Amino acid sequence: MHKAAFHLLIISTATIVMLAGCATTPSDETLIRESESTVARFVERDAGIQRWIDQAHGYAVFPDIGKGGLWIGGAYGRGIVFEQGRPVGRTTLTQGTVGAQIGAQSYSQIIFFRDERALQTFQRENFEFSAQATAVAATSGAAATTSYERGVAVFIMSRGGLMAEATVGGQKFRYQPL
Repeated sequence: MHKAAFHLLIISTATIVMLAGCATTPSDETLIRESESTVARFVERDAGIQRWIDQAHGYAVFPDIGKGGLWIGGAYGRGIVFEQGRPVGRTTLTQGTVGAQIGAQSYSQIIFFRDERALQTFQRENFEFSAQATAVAATSGAAATTSYERGVAVFIMSRGGLMAEATVGGQKFRYQPL
């Protein structure tokens, strides 16, 4: 049973990645503008996030992550990595999940890196984590009560859609310098 579920996870993730790869890739300038606008929306939702931006060594911004599932699910998004406020690379997020789930949604995500070591781990593509276990919803006051875990903190903000899920899975990231 577990082996079959793992194979289904791999197949669904590969399908999502292939479909996402068929979409038009935005230019670096477009993705940087979208990422900066996304950061502004996060700060508008919770002004405390500005402190995270100011104090983090770097952060990865995913303006729009699309997610969907029916027992097997996946997500994909593109983003920009900033180091000390300057864009330094492109990144992609791929997520696979298995379990009770139905629906589709779109959300934005920011991953903050406390120090250079955490950012370099991400840039070496040695960075994965459980999709549901580590993100904090960006709501008023959430930034004040959140802390880094292993040098990383993640905030998400819903853009639309509806998804019900009780799943296991994870997110994998790719990095490419600008």
